[in-house]
Order: sequence, then structure tokens, then C-alpha cells
Amino acid sequence: MQFIDQAEVEVEGGTGGDGMTSFRREKYVPAGGPSGGTGGNGGSVVLLANSNLQTLLDFKFKHRFKAQDGEKGGSKNKTGATGKDLLIEVPCGTLVHDLEKEQLMGDLTEPGQQLVIAPGGKGGLGNSHFLSNRNRAPERSQPGAPGAIRRIKLELKLLAEVGIIGFPNAGKSTLISALSSAKPKVADYPFTTLIPNLGVVRKPTGDGTLFADIPGLIEGAHAGLGLGHDFLRHIERTKLLLHLVDGNAVDPVADYLTIQQELTAYGQGLANKPQILAINKIDALLDEDAEALADKLSAVTGKKVFQIFSRHSTGNRGIIASDLDSIG
Repeated sequence: MQFIDQAEVEVEGGTGGDGMTSFRREKYVPAGGPSGGTGGNGGSVVLLANSNLQTLLDFKFKHRFKAQDGEKGGSKNKTGATGKDLLIEVPCGTLVHDLEKEQLMGDLTEPGQQLVIAPGGKGGLGNSHFLSNRNRAPERSQPGAPGAIRRIKLELKLLAEVGIIGFPNAGKSTLISALSSAKPKVADYPFTTLIPNLGVVRKPTGDGTLFADIPGLIEGAHAGLGLGHDFLRHIERTKLLLHLVDGNAVDPVADYLTIQQELTAYGQGLANKPQILAINKIDALLDEDAEALADKLSAVTGKKVFQIFSRHSTGNRGIIASDLDSIG
């Protein structure tokens, strides 16, 4: 499935039905008078948050949506049928921006949450509404009002609780595949992960925690270098970050500091989120080298540093879950 996290579409509410001009002409109704009914209101375009969706792929090939028009008013003061609303499902975590007004219309975070983005137009009044003492036979009615037309931008920000960050090839995808049932692509070259991967990790209490594996960051990611800039938005909502440092890197400490600089430069409070720091791939290091690296990182960061390698999924799960509990 292709991962699409941004889309621009045009939406239009249904046009209200026209009011009718008619008069009663029943056999035993003298001077029947006006009897034109009001047109039905147009349907609205409504976004509906669906927790089963994880991409905006549906909007890649369709860019215009219109709700149903209202029906015309009828004789004998019959009101036209209201147009049906157009429900459009989007993933939970979708932000909706009005491109013309340059403002945020809403943030759909809860399953079933709805947002009206293009209200339908009102139905026009029939001639019976214009009856007065001065005009006993009005011959005018109103046309239906057009529905709202808006150009909107949909922006998906995943609702994962934990974001896994680090340099390319630090072992993020391998870790999430060991912790959960997710099956991301794993290979021994940088930028294997091209899209965020989600996985549910079960804690000892039985509760599930949603992890997101973010494509590798590099120096300059906040300015658009590499793939990180495209997906940094997906860790804005996370409660904490799991920062993986490749124990086999040339300078793991420098890698850690570079990622911290990128989080700070991107903004949105990313650098202030709680972090779990773990040295990965320690199975390729001597015990004394791993301990020395952990002490060095701990001295620089002031944080407790975990040592892991992702082939032992049970051990990893215990490490991550216990630290999640301690941070709350």
C-alpha cells in the first residue's frame, strides 16, 4: 500500500433546491391561492475519522468531491427532499486546512469524529411564503443557494505514542519488527525505510502501545535533506521518542548530537519530548567497548543508556515496556 500523508482537494456542498411557483386549483377550493413549496437543502461534505485507515491514498487520483443537490419544491406546499451528505473517510490524525483562508479547520483525532468542511446551500422559498394582504397571488419564488466551495489541504500526522528515531541503518525497522507484528523492509543499506511503519507493542500489563518507525534522519533533515523532513511531522504527536544509536557507527556520540540538533531546528517541541536512549547492535561489540560507549553517551546526555540488539525480541520488549512505565 502506498503511503500518502498530504493531499489537496476541492469540495463543494450541494446546491439547494429551487422553490416552486404554483397555485391551488382543486375543484371545491375557491380562490385557492399560492401553494409552491420550499426546495430541499443541499447536502454537506463531511469528513469522518476512521481508525482503520493509515494513508490518504484515496485522494491521489480523485481531487474533487461534491455532495448531492437538494430537490425542487413541489406543489401543495411540498418541501423538496434534502440532498444526502457526502461522507469522506480519512485516517485518525488528519489535519484539515482551508487553503484560501490559510487557517486550520479541524483536527480529526478520535475514531468516528466528524467535521463539516463544505455546508450545503439552503433551499429556495416557494411562492406560498410570499403571500401577503397586498399580494394574494405572488408569482415569485427563490432559487436554491449554492453550496460552499473550498480548497482544502489534508495533512496526516500519525497518532503513535512512541516514535523511533535515529540515523539511517541504525536498526529501527529491525527493532519494530522484533517488538511487534509489523513487517517493514529490513536491509543492510541506508534509507531502507521510505515510509513510517506502525507496530503495536504489548506491555506486560496487556495494554498495547503504538510505535512508529520514522525514516532515517541525517544532518540537514529539518531543511529538506534526506527523507526525514517529509516525515518529522509524524513524531509531533508522540508522547516520547526512542532514540537508537548505531553502536557500529564511526562516531555514535556525534550521531546522537546531530539528531538532537535536527529536532531542535525543526521545532514543534520535538527536542523537549522525553527520550529513551539505546545503543543498538551491541552484539557486534566487545562487552568492554559497549560499556565504554554507554558511559560516554550517558556523560554527554545525562540519560540512562540501554544496550540492545534486535534479534532477541523478548529482551527488547522488556526493556522498552519497563521504561515506558517509568516515564508514564
